[in-house]
Amino acid sequence: MAERIEWTRHPDGVVQLQLARADKMNALDPAMFDALIEAGEALRGDAAVRAVVISGQGKAFCAGLDMASFERMGQGAASAVLGAAAGGTDLSARTHGISNAAQYVAMAWREVPVPVIAAVHGVAFGGGLQVALGADIRIVAPDTRLSVMEIKWGLVPDMGGMVLMRELARSDVVRELTFTGRIFSGEEALQLGFATRLAADPLAEALQMAHGIAGKSPDAIRAGKRLLNAALSHSAAELLIAESVEQQALIGSANQKEAVRANIERRPPRFGSPA
Repeated sequence: MAERIEWTRHPDGVVQLQLARADKMNALDPAMFDALIEAGEALRGDAAVRAVVISGQGKAFCAGLDMASFERMGQGAASAVLGAAAGGTDLSARTHGISNAAQYVAMAWREVPVPVIAAVHGVAFGGGLQVALGADIRIVAPDTRLSVMEIKWGLVPDMGGMVLMRELARSDVVRELTFTGRIFSGEEALQLGFATRLAADPLAEALQMAHGIAGKSPDAIRAGKRLLNAALSHSAAELLIAESVEQQALIGSANQKEAVRANIERRPPRFGSPA
């Protein structure tokens, strides 16, 4: 995993993940798929983590599937390439909850129990865009080039893209980008809903945001992410109950009391581990 992703653990619980294949614009080869899956699984059960920042080293966030893989597809080995990424030859097999392994590369960030922020620069094409879409928040450089590029290779977005794009943009926008595969800028991504905000230095902005989140009650942050995830599939009645359950658990907890005391005393809070 270390050869494809560099980890930095900050003292306040912020975890920084950098895709570390700069010579290939951080393209997704089997080792990168494995590293992203391992990172998602490790962070999912890490009680010490408060926020996660994902970025790419070098000139790009992620250029999508490695070109050598497409060359093998052109030689008739598409099922082997995609099957290897998905953990087997049958893409319909569910290996990671509701996802296959290739889909989990993007969907894992929804299962990490704390906010995940993608700092996007250079390019985010195809699978690289889907990895970014899996994050809770995307901070994008204005001149970034993005594309739902799978149609160029005779494919469809298959790393969770259909689930993730429908949350962010109108159906006709998603259809146009999927059918054309055209490249659009970070500025347009903001207008369409794929970027949360623009920044000349997305990584610096993402880290600043992550450190700010790390200073909040970890119980409330995790409860908030659970509710926001539930909002995507629950009915209004179910979500109202979920709100009440989460709030009842927070009221009077050690970290909630500390938040109140710190605000009254006008000092930085000293939170413990999440309950």
